Amino acid sequence: MQSPRSLIFRRRASNVISKLLGTAATLFGLSWLIWILIVTLLNGARALSPRIFTEITPPPGSDGGLANALVGSTLMSLLGVLIGAPLGIAAGTYLAEFAERRPVWRESVRFVNDILLSAPSIVLGLFVYTIYVRQVGHFSGVAGAIALGLIVLPVVVRTTDETLRLVPNMMREAALSLGIPRWKVTVQVLYRAALPGILTGVLLGLARISGETAPLLFTALNNQFWSADLNGPTASVPVVIFQFAMSPYDAWHSLAWAGAFVVTMVVLVLSVGARAYLLKNRMDENA
Repeated sequence: MQSPRSLIFRRRASNVISKLLGTAATLFGLSWLIWILIVTLLNGARALSPRIFTEITPPPGSDGGLANALVGSTLMSLLGVLIGAPLGIAAGTYLAEFAERRPVWRESVRFVNDILLSAPSIVLGLFVYTIYVRQVGHFSGVAGAIALGLIVLPVVVRTTDETLRLVPNMMREAALSLGIPRWKVTVQVLYRAALPGILTGVLLGLARISGETAPLLFTALNNQFWSADLNGPTASVPVVIFQFAMSPYDAWHSLAWAGAFVVTMVVLVLSVGARAYLLKNRMDENA
């Protein structure tokens, strides 16, 4: 048998080695992330100009902007959130509050939702292409919004489910003891307590779809001209970045860097803002 001293030394050594390996892995991953951000921000800031927000995407070899792509991305992202967020909140509420009597069904739905959460976005785009685009016979911003909504859906389901489960049971019991119907308890009591977490999930879902390219290639395609009609091919910043970055024209390369800068800043602001809002509410609750 090992002596107590040698056992303690072995455990401390294992603890130190584990911390060193974990720290090294974290720094390795962060170094690549910081490098990508620095390169994107430097090149994007250099290519940024007012015409990015006032002119549409140019023909080959010409200067222009990304106004039509910015508008298209904004419309499709907002519509995608409007499609995915309400369904996600409803599904997450059902899993957390109304499915306790069917544990097998509840865990099966959570498992499927986790699979959908980790599914490649290109698969969702191909799915929408098959069930919608081929049926109507043309690409459209609506199809793109549906694909983005399917990406938002599992994110909101997961966050709503977990946030509602964190609400203390005494709040449910106190409201139910007053004779309030279950649905009113959920809407007027639980939603108020879980609102910061639910809103954070919606914002994180919006941040995720802001830079999606693959599903839009199968659904919204692209449009070089100005168009706010979501029933036809619609321009988007991620697809324009993909197209312009693959081109041989320097002017298009600059626009691609500018678009990458805008998308990166939008995602950073949404992600940091959502987490800051959640942290602020947690601090207020603990105060």
